[in-house]
Amino acid sequence: MYAYAQRVKYMQGSAVREILKVTEEPEVISFAGGLPAPELFPLQQLREGFARVLAGPDASSLQYSTTEGYVKLREYLAVQMSSEGINAGPENILITNGSQQALDLIAKLFLNPGDTVLVENPSYLGAIQTFRSYEANFVTLPSDEQGITTEGFAEIITRFRPKLIYVSPNFRNPTGLTMSLTRRKSLAELSNRFRVPVIEDNPYGALRYSGEHLPAVKSFDRRETVLYLSTFSKTVAPGLRLGWVVAPPELMAKLVLAKQGTDLHTSTLVQRALYYYLTHNCVESHISSLRKEYAQRLALMLREMAAYFPSQASWTRPNGGMFIWVTLPDKVDATQLLQEAVREKIAFVPGSPFFANGGGENTLRLNFSNSTPEQISTGIERLGRLLDTKLNPKLED
Repeated sequence: MYAYAQRVKYMQGSAVREILKVTEEPEVISFAGGLPAPELFPLQQLREGFARVLAGPDASSLQYSTTEGYVKLREYLAVQMSSEGINAGPENILITNGSQQALDLIAKLFLNPGDTVLVENPSYLGAIQTFRSYEANFVTLPSDEQGITTEGFAEIITRFRPKLIYVSPNFRNPTGLTMSLTRRKSLAELSNRFRVPVIEDNPYGALRYSGEHLPAVKSFDRRETVLYLSTFSKTVAPGLRLGWVVAPPELMAKLVLAKQGTDLHTSTLVQRALYYYLTHNCVESHISSLRKEYAQRLALMLREMAAYFPSQASWTRPNGGMFIWVTLPDKVDATQLLQEAVREKIAFVPGSPFFANGGGENTLRLNFSNSTPEQISTGIERLGRLLDTKLNPKLED
């Protein structure tokens, strides 16, 4: 009926969002969504922030504002960036509707149909969706438990001439793995040498439960080719839809133009209420509480998996973030397994949608942050029984 643009056929729904629809029944224990724990949201403090911003005769928080974002919030973020070793002033920061919008704006500015993007394998589904909607081609990068392997990386860049490189160095979605310090330095050097922009997506960096903090890839950037993205979704609340991108002046000007054509600016009210929250509360104490609770849930899930999962399954042991990545024998199709799991009132995300060029049918992602300890114990036992039945069928007499 409608004459759609060609790019529409490249737009695909989120596998996670579709699964969440299936698991809305209250009795289903879902390890599917990448959701923070709602009981840990700073509800009262945010309520106060909105009330204070709306109090009095000043109605400017309800008015149109600058595309770049609330300047005091950008000044606050500039200080936070310095703790990551990133030299950025407020003029280098654009406030976005979640870091997902930042991905879309960057893709809009850089990608023509047929351009190549280098991605980790597996990689964040939302990034794959965004790049694919701009008709990009993908080259997947070999990786191990220390992140992408930068050996041979120069040859890959020379051969495929990518327009963008996308990485999530800290506890990446979906595997929970972290890029090593050596490889962060190497990636920044290669990006600088070949002038290929790296998108460093860091939504989980504050949620480290063990091991030492690692500096951002951006901190090793000497020629302004690394673009840094982050968000308040994991440390405050995702419903605020507030993220940011750090970029050099030339690119910032283009990002502002792209955002103006998309939504003019991010909510003035939400930005100011968040700024009040950030500057009138002990945010580090809140994040420390998140770390403590999520660390306990991660440790519990790992213990339960060790107790109930069959020996043929293997999984990652993250130092932070929200996810555990499970690999099953090649014969197992996790998408089919999900259908059986839902009948047992348990849900997860099959791994194949996280592979840009296919594969990963025998993998799945588990989220531990959104379930209570009781749900984790019950759900992992159920899933373990199902896996054992699948992988170790009992012979009939």
